[in-house]
Amino acid sequence: MTAGITVLVVEDDPVAADAHGLYVARTPGFRLAATAHSCAGALRALDRARAAGRPVDLILLDLHLPDGHGLGLCRTLRAAGHTTDIIAVTSARDLAMVRKAVSAGVVQYLLKPFSSGALRERLERYARYRASLGRDGEAVGQDEVDQALALLRTPERTTLPKGLSAPTLETVAGVLRAADAGLSAAAAGAAAGVSRITARRYLEHLVDSGQALREPQYGQVGRPELCYRWRS
Repeated sequence: MTAGITVLVVEDDPVAADAHGLYVARTPGFRLAATAHSCAGALRALDRARAAGRPVDLILLDLHLPDGHGLGLCRTLRAAGHTTDIIAVTSARDLAMVRKAVSAGVVQYLLKPFSSGALRERLERYARYRASLGRDGEAVGQDEVDQALALLRTPERTTLPKGLSAPTLETVAGVLRAADAGLSAAAAGAAAGVSRITARRYLEHLVDSGQALREPQYGQVGRPELCYRWRS
């Protein structure tokens, strides 16, 4: 079976459900597990997946369903022991509803109508969030926890900060992705053909956008050097 983050689409409109499923299937690292058109159908799909030993990782959940409200479904599935993460996909714009969704455990809230790119961007952020918390052990510090949560909450920048160029960003990102271990700004700059100061600006941008991690690397003497690595 193909590996990846498994997704259950819960949407009462068959056309919209098919579209959401197609968006999921086209996003690398994700796999459509099933589609349901009601609260009851969603619970059956979750129970079947858990019984088969392949619990669903993520639900794309419409809030207005024919046999109940999506937030009621959230409470029901938690009571049934399902720990699946939830992204609300809805036309409900009421701010009180947003607050209730957060209280019910919804990790992201996507308003209809949206483009395939908007959904893909949120799925990719969710994947990076899962990867950042996928290891065992404890967080190095508050920064690591903040960075993980920011991946869910902070939208991707559509424009680069002043002074940064897309080609150089791609070059630095490529160097970091190809590195087996973390790189210092000096090492990344040398590999990318830019100065250490320039490389550090791009590396910091990758950290701010959730695509890279920054960690202190302790040597034998002197202050620790910052080390950057791609968030796989």
